[in-house]
Amino acid sequence: MSKLSEPLKAFINAAHARPNTTPAPRHIASVYEKIAKDAGSKKVGMPAWLTVSTAATMTMNSPQSLLELYGLATSPNYNKGHDNKVWTAELMREVGLKCIGLNGVPRTINSLGAFYNGLPQDVQTELQKRKPRRNLTPQTLPTTLNRGNILWESIYHPFSSKLTSKLAQSHPDLPVFIIEAEYGALFSDPPNPNPNVPNIGRVLMSLLAVAVLRAQTGVGPQVVSHMFGLRKAFEDGTAAAEESVEGGEWLAGDEGGMWVLGVVDGIVGAIGEGRGTSFAPGGEKAKL
Repeated sequence: MSKLSEPLKAFINAAHARPNTTPAPRHIASVYEKIAKDAGSKKVGMPAWLTVSTAATMTMNSPQSLLELYGLATSPNYNKGHDNKVWTAELMREVGLKCIGLNGVPRTINSLGAFYNGLPQDVQTELQKRKPRRNLTPQTLPTTLNRGNILWESIYHPFSSKLTSKLAQSHPDLPVFIIEAEYGALFSDPPNPNPNVPNIGRVLMSLLAVAVLRAQTGVGPQVVSHMFGLRKAFEDGTAAAEESVEGGEWLAGDEGGMWVLGVVDGIVGAIGEGRGTSFAPGGEKAKL
C-alpha cells in the first residue's frame, strides 16, 4: 500500500483545518452543574436535561466534556431516580447514536469511542454485554418502516405529505432515506428487552433534534420544525403513550423552549470558548 507523504499528512492536520476533537474547557463541569441545578428548580428531570446537554456536546465534538457530563449525571446530587451508572451511560450512548442522523457519523465515532474508553471499567464490562437491536432482517423490516412513517407523521402533521413531496423534488431518494433509514431505523426506538437500555422516545427525540440543530447554527427552519414537533408530541397523544418525561410539557412551551435554547447556547459558548460552534465555524484560509 502506498503511503501518504509527510507534507500531505501535515496539510491534513493543519491548524486551520481543526483536525482534532474539541478539548473540554476547565470550567465545563460548572456549566453542566448550573444546567442541572436550574433544571431541578424548573422541575425538569435528568433524562431531559441530560439529553439536551449530551446532544449539544456531541455537536461540539468534545468527548472530554461528555465524560465530565457523565460524572456529574452519576453523582449522588443529581442522579435521583436513576441511580445506575450503566443506565446513564446507555442514555448518553443512545443520544450519541441518534445524533448520526443530524451531525453525521464522524462526530459520533469520535465522541462515543472516547466516551467508552473513559468510563469506569465496571461500566465498560456491563456495556460489552449489550447486543445490537437495530439489525434489519426480513422480519424486522416491516415494523421498522412502519415506525419511521409513524414518527414522521407525528412530527410533521399536517404538513407531512407536502414536506415529503418537496423533499422528493430535490432528489427522489431524499425523503426515502430520511423516513426509512433515519426516522425508521435510527430515530424511532426498536423493541427493547433490556431495562438498562433506556429508550429516547418521542419527546426526548425532539429535544435532541432541537439541541443538535441549535448547536450547529445555520439551520433555523429545522429548529422551528422540531420545536413544533415537540409540541405535537403532547397534542397527538404520543407523549402520553410512552414513559413520562419530567418537565417535558413545560419544555414544549414558549418558556421551556427558550430555556432549552439557552442551555445549548451556554454549552456552545463554554466549549467553543467564545468562538461559537465547532460544527462548521470556518477558519483562516490556508496558504497554498
